[in-house]
Amino acid sequence: MRQVIIIGSGPAGYTAAIYAARANLSPLVIASSVEFGGELMKTTDVENFPGFPEGVMGPDLMTKMQQQAERFGAEIVYDDVTSLELDGPIKAVTLGNGDRHEALAVIYATGSAYRKLGLPDEDRLSGYGVSWCATCDGAFFRQKTVAVVGGGDSAMEEATFLTRFADKVYLVHRSETFRASPAMLDRAKADPKIEFVTNASVAHIYGGELVTGVGVVDTVTGDERTLDVSGLFIAIGADPRTHLVHGMLDLTEHGTIAVEGRSSRTSLPGVFAAGDVVDPTYKQAITAAGSGCAAALDAQHYLEGLSDDVRQGANAETVSA
Repeated sequence: MRQVIIIGSGPAGYTAAIYAARANLSPLVIASSVEFGGELMKTTDVENFPGFPEGVMGPDLMTKMQQQAERFGAEIVYDDVTSLELDGPIKAVTLGNGDRHEALAVIYATGSAYRKLGLPDEDRLSGYGVSWCATCDGAFFRQKTVAVVGGGDSAMEEATFLTRFADKVYLVHRSETFRASPAMLDRAKADPKIEFVTNASVAHIYGGELVTGVGVVDTVTGDERTLDVSGLFIAIGADPRTHLVHGMLDLTEHGTIAVEGRSSRTSLPGVFAAGDVVDPTYKQAITAAGSGCAAALDAQHYLEGLSDDVRQGANAETVSA
């Protein structure tokens, strides 16, 4: 039996692993067989993570975090969780290969998945003009023309933010009715750099090594035209990866895991959550990392409150394993 198992290997999961390992908790990190490293594995240059004045490639940053966690004694397993047992003092995690691991505490840091358009070239050009984060990638499009697809507050925020860099921003939406708040919509409409393309959906993404344009179809007439753009920012929402804990942990109205105040404590004792899976607002690598730190410290304090016999039993079983 472990002291703590961490599910997820993005900035939140690996930061939690670093802190838990330095506290001699010998964490087991379930990193996933496919999504290991989180969304940053799909990002090229990361210029806004502190400590890297020249920027850092997303996969390189996650590799460094992993190496730092392993340096302090974290164990990484590349498999997927198929089921969880979180009630009671002993938690159980079952993996795709059939292995079952037990722990006194679990940190759930599975992140979120950006919604996609489902177009053939979307994944191929991810990081090469297709992006889901203007804050992350906007600076790469100085004096260029880009498009944002979406109709909610996040799309308005992305488009408005991008005008700091781009000369022109198309905002493509499938109807003339927007989900965005009136204030956000009015701000975007008042920006001279933003051109609204309504009753339109993105049907094609063009480009060889980099995005060169998008094909948009008029949802009323069926006519198609091409927008010459260097970047496409997709802002149609993101879904926190909470499917494993539905019916086990309390969720918020946003679908994220509910935690107590600024802590990482969930509705079940000994279960903590961190990163985008609890954050419907900021969704940045640095905020996820800070959340992972909090989760590790909360787990450490929880474990310290358990009886010595229980904690020593976990230590003995971890060593024998």
